[in-house]
Amino acid sequence: MSVSPAIIATQLPERIVIVLNQHLPAGKAANAAAVLAMTLGQRHPDLIGEPLQDADGQRYPGLIPLGISVLSAADEDLKLLLRQGAERGCDITIFPVDGQQTTNYADFRQAVATQSEQQLQLLGIAVAGEKKTVRKLVASLKLFA
Repeated sequence: MSVSPAIIATQLPERIVIVLNQHLPAGKAANAAAVLAMTLGQRHPDLIGEPLQDADGQRYPGLIPLGISVLSAADEDLKLLLRQGAERGCDITIFPVDGQQTTNYADFRQAVATQSEQQLQLLGIAVAGEKKTVRKLVASLKLFA
C-alpha cells in the first residue's frame, strides 16, 4: 500500500501515537520521536494550541493539546502498522533507518527511493487519525521504555 506523505492532511486527528522500534537505544529513540513529532506538527498545523504565557508576561509557542503516546514495536509490527494504518485512512509518517545514517537530506531521500515499502527498515512510525481507529491499531503495543 502506498502512503502519500507529501500531501498535507486535511482532517484534524483525534489521536496521535508514535511507535518506535523496540530495539532503539534511548538517544536514537529520542531523535526518531522528535523527527516524527516535528513532521506531525508540519502536517497538522491547526493542532497547535494557543500560545502560553507565564506570570511574568513571557510568551511561549503553543503546544499540541493532544497527548502523544510513544509506544514500542518489533520490526514486523511496524510494517504491519504502516500497512493497516494506511488502509484505515490514518495519516502515516515514517522514519526509516536511513535517516540516522546521513546528515544529508538529499542522500537520505535517495536511499529511501531505492527501496520498496517492504524493504524499508523503520525506526519509527507516527499514526494520526480517528480515536477509535488508532486505538484499535495499537491496542497490543506497550509504552516505549
